[in-house]
Amino acid sequence: MPWRQIAAVTVLAGTAIAFTYYFMTHPEVGELLGKIPSATLGLLLLLYVATIGVLVLIFTATLRLCRLKIESSEIALLTAYSSVINFFGPLQSGPAFRAVYLFKKYKLNLKSYAMATLVYYFFFGFFSSMFLVSGLIGWWTLVLTVVAAVVSYGLIRSRWIVPRLRNLDMRGWYYLASATLLQVCLMGLIYYIELQAVNPGIGVGQAIVYTGAANLALFVSFTPGAIGFREAFLLFSQQLHDISPSVIIATNILDRALYITVMLLLAVFIFGTQANKRFKSSSKKAVG
Repeated sequence: MPWRQIAAVTVLAGTAIAFTYYFMTHPEVGELLGKIPSATLGLLLLLYVATIGVLVLIFTATLRLCRLKIESSEIALLTAYSSVINFFGPLQSGPAFRAVYLFKKYKLNLKSYAMATLVYYFFFGFFSSMFLVSGLIGWWTLVLTVVAAVVSYGLIRSRWIVPRLRNLDMRGWYYLASATLLQVCLMGLIYYIELQAVNPGIGVGQAIVYTGAANLALFVSFTPGAIGFREAFLLFSQQLHDISPSVIIATNILDRALYITVMLLLAVFIFGTQANKRFKSSSKKAVG
């Protein structure tokens, strides 16, 4: 077993043990979760389903940068299928599956797709960082965002960056940026509702900083859904968002349960409708 898989299993096991111990020694966490209304849980599930729709927009925008257009239904199925693989599969293998599938079926240039994916990661990291530092500089975050956006646009158009993006159609970069911003804002809304459900005293500003820290944890994680890493980031950034460990743990238990539920529903839909066979057959035809 490769060292990364061993490390991932170790982190998952350690996180599960730590969560269980904390949950057993802090009964107030269970009490907090038990008070959450069913309507709130239903709303959160719908919002998580909406995040899949936003991922479809992001995937569509990424393919536009690669000058590849495919049917919307195929993009939606591929997004759902790779999301399930990304969570339940080894080492967040969803992006790799998409790349292999697109290469086999459409002969997509993998270097172009990798570069387009990096552009997406840039926007995701940028917006998430703005959310995080908003706890330090307040309303100046808006000014900094505008300045950074202008500088980023200048870099994209510059002679230094253009050669590295020459294989991409960057005319629609703003579409990807908008979809990514929508994703970050939607996750912020989800986290805010979850935090409010656990502790009504949590403010919008705290939720924004919390969202930034939770999102940035994805860049250093190799476990499904950044399990273990996200919790560590949130605890380390406690001085920025000022949310207690008990609320962080309870919120993350709630969030994990909701997300796993959505992934399981997606998996039932994909395999129940045998949509997965579409990808397998397409790959075989492409190889043949």
